[in-house]
Amino acid sequence: MHLAEIPSGTTDWTTITRTEHPGETGMAYWRTQHFGSIRVRMVEYSPGYLADHWCVKGHILLCLEGELHTELADGRQFVLAAGMSYQVADRAEPHRSSTAVGARLFIVD
Repeated sequence: MHLAEIPSGTTDWTTITRTEHPGETGMAYWRTQHFGSIRVRMVEYSPGYLADHWCVKGHILLCLEGELHTELADGRQFVLAAGMSYQVADRAEPHRSSTAVGARLFIVD
């Protein structure tokens, strides 16, 4: 990730339009900002959410609330609680997310 040509500023996430993204089960709600090639999102997963795809995009992800389960294609699984984060490189390890109780995340990719 190279951060360039991004002016100093703040984001009031409550003013960013929320978009809906259905999962295999449940729903993901995104509030998204773009800064050049960098995408920054505030994401909420509803209780019972399961991603409808294996993701190969790299992320830096911070769990703000709830609990996030991340499954890697090789079978490993990780659980994030509020205050925990993970990072994965582009095309490094296919992964997908789920949550039984819901989660609120801050994601940079």
